Amino acid sequence: MPLTAEAATQQVQERLKSIQYIIHELENERRTNEVNINNILKAQAKMNAEDKSTVYQPKIKMLYKAAITDCVQEENLIRQALAKIHEIRAIRNERRIEARNAGNKETIRRGALMVMLEISAQTLPLFVSKPGEKAPPLCGAIPAESSYIAKPGDLVAALVKVTDQEDWIIAEVVQFLSSQKYEVDDIDEEQKDRHVLSKRRIVPLPVMRANPETDAHALFPKGTTVMALYPQTTCFYKAIVNSLPQTATEGYELLFEDSGYPEGYSPPLRVAQRYVISIKQNKKFTATSTL
Repeated sequence: MPLTAEAATQQVQERLKSIQYIIHELENERRTNEVNINNILKAQAKMNAEDKSTVYQPKIKMLYKAAITDCVQEENLIRQALAKIHEIRAIRNERRIEARNAGNKETIRRGALMVMLEISAQTLPLFVSKPGEKAPPLCGAIPAESSYIAKPGDLVAALVKVTDQEDWIIAEVVQFLSSQKYEVDDIDEEQKDRHVLSKRRIVPLPVMRANPETDAHALFPKGTTVMALYPQTTCFYKAIVNSLPQTATEGYELLFEDSGYPEGYSPPLRVAQRYVISIKQNKKFTATSTL
């Protein structure tokens, strides 16, 4: 059943109320945990000052257990809030797709499109693993599984033919056809093209960012050759990873292959995790064809 604008607004409001409640609960947990941590510090100081480790150790152990329990509860509340935010994103995306299918596609100027792409990358959900947990497919540099089918509204890199050459562009999935092909829209309003492409000409973009502090294995190593969205364009080109993100909000520093520079590469440029993907080995990409 199509999601009406009124129903979508109601669902978003419900989740915002849930997030507000979770935040209040989180603040209460943090205040409780702060008391426990202060008690730990005081007990540790007394133990050191009086040199009575056997007296204070049981108490400190009990305080540590309480603090760990509080931290786990904080983590659960934060994950609940992030899940609600993800639901809001999904509701809004579903509503946008339905509006587009109804013929109400909004025309977006190129400058606004660049801003939207940047915001989309910055607000992409962050995956923070639990101890021993590995990052899932489509998190950071982890590719999609071979059986994965991108959903309507998902962003992908698509290899399309433009005039007499082929380029990798950023596109939005319209649908996956029974012929094992994708129907995609070029997100560049100046092109307004729709393409039907085989699955091998589509690379799904990450749906989650990897946290460098907890999941460095989900990032491309330095020196890796990748495909990346050249800044202020909607096309992907070949690049080399010059440095990795150091925080969850940073992008990669990349050197794009470009014969216009004496070294054969562009100066270092920052590109968000969402727009850096594994290169297709059967195709050559250079940053000189359309820049």
